[in-house]
Amino acid sequence: MAQGKILIVDDDPDITEAMKLVLENEGYSVDTARDGDAAMGRIRASKPDLIILDVMMNTPQEGFALSRELKKNAEYKAIPILMLTAVKEKTGIDFKSAAGDEEWLPVEDYLDKPVKPDVLLEKVGAFLRK
Repeated sequence: MAQGKILIVDDDPDITEAMKLVLENEGYSVDTARDGDAAMGRIRASKPDLIILDVMMNTPQEGFALSRELKKNAEYKAIPILMLTAVKEKTGIDFKSAAGDEEWLPVEDYLDKPVKPDVLLEKVGAFLRK
């Protein structure tokens, strides 16, 4: 039985498939989207229990824009967002301290890529048990 519906939004198919396999093996129902537009369609169609969101997709800040859009929408703002990205590795900027800032980075938590499967499962489990 599925433990929750998760939407992974990432333009890297290898990372998406790896996370999907790990999560599905634990009984989660997982859907994927490659960008913000596709993600909004999937969110409207089947409101997920958790969104795992990359930052850099079609634009370097697409994930930031999507998180802000979701948190300003009364219908979606309660969906937790786990930001998972390689921004720190690529730019040297650490966004973890900004996670939760309602204006700048309105996500519940942040993980750097690559993430180990056990760390991913621990974070996802914590969100879906709340």
